[in-house]
Amino acid sequence: MAYMSEDGYKKLVAELKQLEGVERPHISAQIAEARDKGDLSENAEYDAAKEAQGMLEMRINKLKSTIADAKIIDESKLKTDSVQILNKVEIKNVANGMKMAYTIVSESEADLKAGKISVDTPIAQGLLGKKVGDIAEIKIPKGTIRLEVIGISI
Repeated sequence: MAYMSEDGYKKLVAELKQLEGVERPHISAQIAEARDKGDLSENAEYDAAKEAQGMLEMRINKLKSTIADAKIIDESKLKTDSVQILNKVEIKNVANGMKMAYTIVSESEADLKAGKISVDTPIAQGLLGKKVGDIAEIKIPKGTIRLEVIGISI
């Protein structure tokens, strides 16, 4: 089950419609055009189009699976007494004092540049359930980092 915001769900549905309604027919046309050029055993265009079709179908199937397993979270019922999915969490690295803020989202909504980290990441896992003032000790490849929760918001 993938917990996500309503916006995240709508984006996935829109992407699926785009892939099925626009991209799939486009690739089918490319395959037909390449097939019309003759010998398929030495036709690089045909091979490339078939490979693109395979990748597209994998993406469509993954989106369908994610959408089918989606559980939309009612953002109006979110609380800020402890860290949970869809909360924005302000944290401070205890070792160097560096402050960061992340919103914890589903894997399909994760975007590090936008400050959104997947609930499946070690940092998010270590922060879930913590309250303001708590220190989370999180194991990362380089060892353990200590992060203090300094704020929780929606």
